[in-house]
Amino acid sequence: MGDKTKVQVSKLKPGRYIIIDGEPCRIVNITVSSPGKHGSAKARIEAVGVFDGKVRSIVKPTSAEVDVPIIDKRTGQIIAITPDTVQLMDMETYEIFDVPIETGVDDEIKGQLKEGINVEYWETLGRVKIMKIKGE
Repeated sequence: MGDKTKVQVSKLKPGRYIIIDGEPCRIVNITVSSPGKHGSAKARIEAVGVFDGKVRSIVKPTSAEVDVPIIDKRTGQIIAITPDTVQLMDMETYEIFDVPIETGVDDEIKGQLKEGINVEYWETLGRVKIMKIKGE
């Protein structure tokens, strides 16, 4: 199983995910221009990077196929926190791994992280990001 799949541009919707310049991004807006006399309709896709927060946009024919990331949403427990990383244990496999705080944790939840709590994390394209704190 790869970390991405192909989807036709015309099937994309805001809130879904796409890979632009090798980065998984959440689509925030899609505008479709009507086809010209000899052309096909084009879609302008605006998206925000999941890991870096950068806004990216691409223009593609609506009939083209683009890569979309396969995102694995999992639950982990925080084992330890260092200045640079959060050590997580997957709650299904009990695998322990480090998540870099710089790219792997949203700013809104940084201050709420503490040892022993459960979090939802996403894994895609070989990278991990802690997305939210899980309720008790």
